[in-house]
Amino acid sequence: MEIIDFIEYEDKDTLIAQIEAFDWSAAKFLAKLLNEKKFHDTLGDGTLYILLDGEKIVSFATLTHQDCINDKTLYPWIGFVFTSPAYRGNRYSERLIIHICNEAKEKSFEKVYLATDHINLYEKFGFVYMENRFDVYGDDSRVYYRDV
Repeated sequence: MEIIDFIEYEDKDTLIAQIEAFDWSAAKFLAKLLNEKKFHDTLGDGTLYILLDGEKIVSFATLTHQDCINDKTLYPWIGFVFTSPAYRGNRYSERLIIHICNEAKEKSFEKVYLATDHINLYEKFGFVYMENRFDVYGDDSRVYYRDV
């Protein structure tokens, strides 16, 4: 298995098709952003990291300047964290999050942020609950941070 940077990967269309096929509305939205070349327009600077098993997507997540919380003072954000149902239960998202945190540290960031509706999931990965905020869709989200 390997972690790749989507931006640097040659066969983007195959990856986008796999992302779009997942039964998760956020995955479909991410695929739409990638297809329409609006990823950076919507999320700012950053990239999509993908853990691959051969050519199959195991897990993916973004590290971007923006996410669903409208606050320009908080960044970068880890978003779109997803693991394929066939690979769940093996801590692959943790492996990906550790990689992303290391990438953020290499870019001289001190913290990363994450917004979610999950409780007691990201705490296992070293995230600290900060507060609840309404996201850009009007939904209540838990905002976390992690020192890198």
